[in-house]
Amino acid sequence: MTPRPLLLVDDEVTNLSILRAILENDYPLMLARDGAEAIRLALKHWPALILLDIQMPDMDGYAVCRALKADPRTEDIPVIFVTVLSDPGEEEAGFAVGAVDYLTKPVSPGIVRARVRAHLSLVHNRELEKRSRDAILMLAKVGHYNDVDSDLHNWRMAAVARELAAAVGWSQADCDLLELAAPLHDTGKIGIPSAIWRKPGTLDPDEWTLMKTHCEIGFEILSNSDAPVFRLAAEIARYHHEWWDGSGYPEGLVGKAIPESARIVAVADVFDTLSMKQPYRDAWSLEQVMTTLRADAGRHFDPSLIAAFDGCLPRILEIKADWDKSQELPQQRLPLP
Repeated sequence: MTPRPLLLVDDEVTNLSILRAILENDYPLMLARDGAEAIRLALKHWPALILLDIQMPDMDGYAVCRALKADPRTEDIPVIFVTVLSDPGEEEAGFAVGAVDYLTKPVSPGIVRARVRAHLSLVHNRELEKRSRDAILMLAKVGHYNDVDSDLHNWRMAAVARELAAAVGWSQADCDLLELAAPLHDTGKIGIPSAIWRKPGTLDPDEWTLMKTHCEIGFEILSNSDAPVFRLAAEIARYHHEWWDGSGYPEGLVGKAIPESARIVAVADVFDTLSMKQPYRDAWSLEQVMTTLRADAGRHFDPSLIAAFDGCLPRILEIKADWDKSQELPQQRLPLP
């Protein structure tokens, strides 16, 4: 894959030559001598980074940066100002219009290279984070491809699980990770014939045995990655059907032997599933749902989690209502991995 170029922008040929000599051995470069040309090249070639002069005729660097940041096609391209203006107020103005760094002329080659490397590393990390999130979104859809649940159930359930985790003391970072991992809990459903998931009647013993293997299938798929979000997702996929009293599957774990992540997702999943309309029944009322959750505390669910769920129920209802009315896509709402 060809690396994205750097765009160097300066109305002075000498300044462009200096920057080119510093960077040309390490990066593909594009050069522009005015703001309009810089914007045209940025839109056409989507550079990885822009080094931008401020004092230029017709359109100064501040105006160029504002224009780039106002356009969704270029808003994520980092801009480093390279200028003779050394006043702190000018530097502050540069950051105010969206620049990520500010270098003063005459530049030091070592400092230019170091700053460029640092910001390209951040770009690389953001791209990796986006790819990870895209993979999460696709895998979550895979898990429900043959299911009757809507896509929205996955993400709404994950938001509820996040709130419950926060209520029992999980850190913000761990809650973020759970919200990303929880929608992958049914990834293993892709290995189960759709006729079983969509069967309107009761499953026979052989069908039930096959259906339960989705936990191990999901675990096997998700455990191929060492990334924390996928390790957590694999744990949830394997154990989210374990019951507090040991009557669940696939291992019949009892009580706190079940990972807390899976216990949390079990509560959030049942709450949201019962609360939504299904092809074979209407949505349950909140009173019916909560009566069922409370009755199953100590049998299906961790009693302490049901107590915590009761305590944060107003906030959970707000989250559910917010997701129900939102027009945003999940990728616009989810935390980065």
